[in-house]
Amino acid sequence: MSDLVIRAQIVLLARTLHVPAERLAHLEKLGAARLHELQQRVASRIFDEHAATFRRLAMLVPVIPLSISLPLVRRVVPPTMAGRAAGAVGVQHPKKAAEALAMLDVSYAADCVPYVDPRTVGALADVAPPGPVVAITNELLRRGDYVTAGPFLAYATPTLIRAVEAGVTDDEGMIRSAAYAYSGANISAIIRHMLHGPTQRIPRLTATVLSGSAELRLIALSVFARCDEDVIAALGDILFDVGSAEQNADIVRVAVEAGAIRELLTFIGHLGPSALDTLAANPVTGDHAVISALVAEVAERPETSTLRGLVNLLERTDAEATRRWGRRLFESDDSLLVELPAIVTEARLWPALLRILAEIDAETQTRLGEAWAKLPAADRETLERRVHQLRLDTRLATLTVTMNIYG
Repeated sequence: MSDLVIRAQIVLLARTLHVPAERLAHLEKLGAARLHELQQRVASRIFDEHAATFRRLAMLVPVIPLSISLPLVRRVVPPTMAGRAAGAVGVQHPKKAAEALAMLDVSYAADCVPYVDPRTVGALADVAPPGPVVAITNELLRRGDYVTAGPFLAYATPTLIRAVEAGVTDDEGMIRSAAYAYSGANISAIIRHMLHGPTQRIPRLTATVLSGSAELRLIALSVFARCDEDVIAALGDILFDVGSAEQNADIVRVAVEAGAIRELLTFIGHLGPSALDTLAANPVTGDHAVISALVAEVAERPETSTLRGLVNLLERTDAEATRRWGRRLFESDDSLLVELPAIVTEARLWPALLRILAEIDAETQTRLGEAWAKLPAADRETLERRVHQLRLDTRLATLTVTMNIYG
């Protein structure tokens, strides 16, 4: 998970504990997954403390008509307690909960939502009336309460997704909310529906991102980079088609300047051929500082997702850029070079990587051949076979000869 996702989880944990996020900054080293788990456990503990009280309240639901109880609740019960009780009571009486949601004042309901137990939302999602859900969502976004809206995306049913797509018009608010949704699978499900939905929402949403602030572009990149491969490919095609060359370049520059390079490379790594060609032809790929930062990220922290993004991009840049930055990547220390084949195999990048290697100078190929000569014989044979399959024998001769000599 990325640094941007880690920061979002810190904010969510701070909301749960009712403390400023700055006080929890030291927990960033735990990583997004552990922070998410911690937030879930803390929230469960808080709600479980009042479980017995909520069960007693639930016993009154069938006795007192909603037309009497709801106005009284609004006048007497603060949103903090009403929200905490609502989920637990609703699970025991889902039909009554659906009726109550339709009868509640939207403003009061939005006051209560931040205190609802997320575990109960999934149980009520199937019976929740779409109209009130859309109205409450719009009110949360109007308030800028994205921290509350985001985590509830995990429980959106197809019916609710369709209702939100049609009834929630705040594109920026939806993007900002999605940043607080931990599950990439859930985000993918929602975006995938919007990609194929009747409203064609995604082109408008990407246009909002492109014309928005640098902060919004970073948030969107964090959201997009966590999506499934097919969703990223579809988003990329639309993004690079809708955006001007300057806007597309700005996405890259903003990510590099903010240190969100892992997100950027992950996103690039799953772009389709058309979007990759558009990006590779963009003048930003000639920006020394930008490409240097991408290469440095991979050299320092080689991962399947980031290497895929860099290799797929470099393969499509002009020959001079491919030679320059390919050489820079392979000038890394020997430990990275020895580690590289396993990552390349996992990412299925051998054809693209060998085409980059074919463009670099003999001296760099020699150094790489010396490092890869230390690989097991079976791995060396696999490399040589791939070279021959790609018919790059002549241009990669130095690499293969060196591997044979030193192996």
